[in-house]
Amino acid sequence: MTPTNKTKLKDDSEVRSMEVLCLRALEAEAEAEDKEDEEEEKFIVEGYAARYEPYVLYKDEDGDIYEQFTKENFEGADRSDIIFQYDHAGKVYARTSNGSLTVEPDDEGLHIVADLGRTESARQMYEEIKAGMVTKMSWRFAVPADAYQYDKKKRLLTYSGISKIYDVSAVSIPANDSTSISARNFVNGEIEKENARIEAARKLEETKAEILKILEANTNDA
Repeated sequence: MTPTNKTKLKDDSEVRSMEVLCLRALEAEAEAEDKEDEEEEKFIVEGYAARYEPYVLYKDEDGDIYEQFTKENFEGADRSDIIFQYDHAGKVYARTSNGSLTVEPDDEGLHIVADLGRTESARQMYEEIKAGMVTKMSWRFAVPADAYQYDKKKRLLTYSGISKIYDVSAVSIPANDSTSISARNFVNGEIEKENARIEAARKLEETKAEILKILEANTNDA
């Protein structure tokens, strides 16, 4: 009996099983490659342009004067077309009106997520943030004339409402040092990519083992 006859599959159902298993193996390899390509193509940054904790706005002859915002301040604020810039000037790297920027108050502050992959200059901004050259944020806004209060005893400036948010910016020198911006989950993203590769490799090995079992069974039965 020739080697070809020894490994011949017994019936069409086993042939179909082999085809399915081979397809699974190819899909597992493609899944790992697609995951890596997807991650490499993203230029996402996120951070906080404002925080709720009071911070030192400026100093006068008597000491520090603080400013504080609350989550309620943002209720009703016009966020229809906020832009993402550097130091509140120059080029626009992302904006809410085209879907490349989201600006939402959460339990920590004014949270932003920006896609900086749409233009060459935006990608350069992403690289500077990713490298840790730019790590802080600021924002530009408007308030109604009667919507702020100053507590002389606490030396604290607060607001009852924000009428409009104009921009959120990555900045070189922040007014509020508790703000932050970074490439989105950079470390976690690397871990996720590695986990995806490991999982795809595991699936591939399992599929290969199933194929070998079928081949061995047919060889023994021949």
